[in-house]
Amino acid sequence: MQTIEELLAEGVDGKRVFVRADLNVPLAEGLITDDGRIRAVLPTVKALADAGAKVIVASHLGRPKGAPDPAFSLLPAAERLAELLGKPVAFAQDTAGPAAHDAVNGLEPGQVAVIENLRFNAGETSKDDTERGEFADQLAALADVYVGDGFGAVHRKHASVYDLAKKLPHYAGFLIATEVGVLKKLTDDVKRPYVVALGGAKVSDKLAVIDQLLGKADRLLIGGGMVFTFLKAKGYEVGTSLVQEDQLSAVTEYLERAEKNGVEIVLPVDVVVAPGFPDLKAKAPTHPATVAADAMPADQMGLDIGPESGTLYASKLADAQTVFWNGPMGVFEHPDYAEGTKAVAQALLDSPGFTVVGGGDSAAAVRTLGFDEKAFGHISTGGGASLEYLEGKTLPGLAALED
Repeated sequence: MQTIEELLAEGVDGKRVFVRADLNVPLAEGLITDDGRIRAVLPTVKALADAGAKVIVASHLGRPKGAPDPAFSLLPAAERLAELLGKPVAFAQDTAGPAAHDAVNGLEPGQVAVIENLRFNAGETSKDDTERGEFADQLAALADVYVGDGFGAVHRKHASVYDLAKKLPHYAGFLIATEVGVLKKLTDDVKRPYVVALGGAKVSDKLAVIDQLLGKADRLLIGGGMVFTFLKAKGYEVGTSLVQEDQLSAVTEYLERAEKNGVEIVLPVDVVVAPGFPDLKAKAPTHPATVAADAMPADQMGLDIGPESGTLYASKLADAQTVFWNGPMGVFEHPDYAEGTKAVAQALLDSPGFTVVGGGDSAAAVRTLGFDEKAFGHISTGGGASLEYLEGKTLPGLAALED
C-alpha cells in the first residue's frame, strides 16, 4: 500500500488530488455535534494543501436515498473544515456535475474544495458494478490522484471508496495508514493479556467478531444491550430488556467454546434497571435501581451494568497489555445510565497497555463523557470497519489501495 508520504515525496504541486474522507458527522438541527471525523482527516488535507495540491475533499453523510436531500448536505462539514484549516474552502453543490467542475477548475495550488454528499448520486452505493463504475468515471474526471483517508467507509464497496481508487494513481492518507497500523497490533503480534470489551445494543452485530476473538483474546468483557442475550442464555430472568431470541443458541455455543479454549467471558454481576427506556432528549431523572444480575424483576429493563460490575471490569483490565473496546456498556447518552461506560473508559486510561477505542458509539461516549481523547492509545474513526477487520474480512477500500 503506497502512502501519502510517498506521494508528497513525488510532489503534488498543481495536481488535483481527490481525498476520500469520512465527514459523516452527527448533526442536530443543522449543527455539528461532534467534529472528530473532520479533525481526523485534517493532517492529510493540510499536508496536501501545504505542498501545493489542489485538494478535492469528498465524503458521504447519513443515508440519503441516491438523490439530493438538504438534510444531509455536507455544507456544515465544509464550513467546519474551513474553520479548522484557517482558510476558505470552496463548496460545490453537486457531486460530479457543473458545480463540482467549476469548484475544482477555480482552485489554485494550495486551495481546498468540498463536493456535495456522494450519496446524493445513486451510483455511489449501487450494487451494480457498471453503475458504480460510471459514477467513479465522473469523479475521476475531477482529479489526477486519489488519496483514500475515509477509514469509516473502507468496509463498503462504494464507487468513491473502491472503484475510483482503481481508476487513478492511489495512496493511503495519514488516517488510514494509522488505523491499519493499529489494527495490525490487534491481530498480528499481540501483547498479552489481550482484553476486549464489547457492548452496544445487538449481539448479532458482534457475533462474527466474538467468533474470531474466542481464538485470540484472553478475556471478553460483555456489556450494553447485547449482554442480556448472554444472561438469558445462562438462564437468568432479564425482564423487558433487549434480547435477541434467535441468537440464544449461538451465544450458548460461544460460552461453551470459551470455557474449552480458556477464554474468560466476563458478564455483569449487577445491572441498573428502570421500568422503560429513558427519554434521551429530556434527560430527566428516571429513578433507576441497581439489582443483582441474576435477580432482575420481570417488569424492569436493564439499561447499564451496575457499579460492582464496573469495578469487576476495571479489575479485568488492570493488567491488560492490549485492549480493544467497541460499544458502550449502557445507555450512556442519559446520565442515569452512563456510569458503566465511564468505568470502562476510565479503566482503559488506567491500563498500562495499548488501548484502542473502536469508533462509533464508543468514540462518541469518550467525547460526550468528557475524557481526554489523547490519553487513549488510539480512537478509531470507524467502528464497523474496525470490527470487520478483526473478523478477518477483506475490506474493499483497503484492497483497492493495496493493488
